[in-house]
Amino acid sequence: MKFSPLLFLCLVVFNLNAQTNPEVANDLISINFLTPGIEYETGITDNTTLDFRFGLGFAMVGGELRNGTEFGIFPNFSAQYRRYYNLAKRIDKGKNITRNSGNYLALHSSIYGGQPIFGDLEFESDYSVEIGPVWGLQRIYGKGFKLDLNLGAGFGFNEIGDTYITPLLGFRLGWVILD
Repeated sequence: MKFSPLLFLCLVVFNLNAQTNPEVANDLISINFLTPGIEYETGITDNTTLDFRFGLGFAMVGGELRNGTEFGIFPNFSAQYRRYYNLAKRIDKGKNITRNSGNYLALHSSIYGGQPIFGDLEFESDYSVEIGPVWGLQRIYGKGFKLDLNLGAGFGFNEIGDTYITPLLGFRLGWVILD
């Protein structure tokens, strides 16, 4: 086979372009089994997405004022505006970015029902809303196994006027079922 400088140049330019302009995946649907739910993530720009999740959430409250520790599993809906910030660096290191495998900063918001599906923690309000910034990482392995972790701090409130500062913690394991 004869060496073709034009073919070589095209391959180099294509490779450089792919490395400097990574793009997030569109329309990922996944199911989560650690905290059961379904999730939909769609790309907005080359490195931002909207992520919507409907499922179950876990809450635990304890202390001297509550007569011990109580927990509950509640229905919830959450949304995140994510900005993936390390996709180009992951490509340069030869790491996977398919299906939005990367680190992100996000604005997180969620709404929880006030009565638990399971557990003894009951709130006086019918719902609670939490909003705040989070840092997260998402990895998709092999044929779709998904790990998603995010941490942050937020502001919470409910319809009866309670307000509070709360840690925001999300840990999900599941499968990408459609992309």
